[in-house]
Amino acid sequence: MRYVFGLLTILVFVVVIGLLGLRLTAMLREISILPDSIPEEGRIVETALGPIYVEELGPEDGPVVLLVHGSVGWSRMWRPTQVALAAEGYRTVAFDMPPMGYSFRDPDADYSRQTQGGRMLALIAALDVRPVVVAHSFGAGPAAEAAMVDPAAIAGLVVVSGAIGLEGREGGTLPWPLGNSFMRELAVSASVTNPYAMGPLLRLFLHRKEAATPEVIDMLLAPSRRPGTTTAIAGWLPSLLVPPTGALSTRAEGWQALAVPLAFLWGDRDTATPLAQGERLADLTGAPLSILPEVGHIPQIEAPDDFQAALIALLADLTPPITAP
Repeated sequence: MRYVFGLLTILVFVVVIGLLGLRLTAMLREISILPDSIPEEGRIVETALGPIYVEELGPEDGPVVLLVHGSVGWSRMWRPTQVALAAEGYRTVAFDMPPMGYSFRDPDADYSRQTQGGRMLALIAALDVRPVVVAHSFGAGPAAEAAMVDPAAIAGLVVVSGAIGLEGREGGTLPWPLGNSFMRELAVSASVTNPYAMGPLLRLFLHRKEAATPEVIDMLLAPSRRPGTTTAIAGWLPSLLVPPTGALSTRAEGWQALAVPLAFLWGDRDTATPLAQGERLADLTGAPLSILPEVGHIPQIEAPDDFQAALIALLADLTPPITAP
């Protein structure tokens, strides 16, 4: 028994030292590019609720499509979609939902679904546009919240593999030991901001594993060297792990009353937000559901050509016809 206890003690010590080492490595990595800067492909938009990083593509006078990424994503993951939509005459705006990417980080770490929806509406107001919103995964909740709070600001909504949590439990507490902010930082430095972990993490969400190419992994990791990233994501983690409280978008009646044109797009092999969730939302609202065969949770990465074709078809039904100049 004493021998087993000794082995367990050594194991715990090794794990703790390893996690502390990863946290120190993250700290060093995140100060290596000081001063803080943004990619030359984008710009910062000052909004009433803080500075938001955006990347834009397409004709200025085209119908506007606002692209919302999911958890631990950022605007650049939409670039192939932006290219395809721009070729069809759409003006596309992809943005970084705080605290991801290059947008501001809230000092109070308020990343609730309702607050994020408000930030999206503030960006729309600052851009002075009325877009069709295309929202993926964890980004779909704030997008739906924004559409339910202020439908006049939004021309339409396309939910892509949405992590909605419809009619689920509300609130709760973080699992032990993630209630401690430092422990969350250790967890984040061992996973999300760990360059060696991004590939395995990404493949967990893909049906087509080969889509996790080195180029895609490098793209997703690009903002992780920004100063303070590990701390910022640790502050955001409760909004991912604890269901929202009081959100309109988690209630069936919120979707049934939604007063904007709506469509759903899902992969039939999605294990993170299974297709049954999209079917339930489509049944509730009567909105069309496009299904991509042999595709998992991130269709814009797994099957970009199929995804873009399906999205363009849905947008054609949600937006006025695009006329040639």
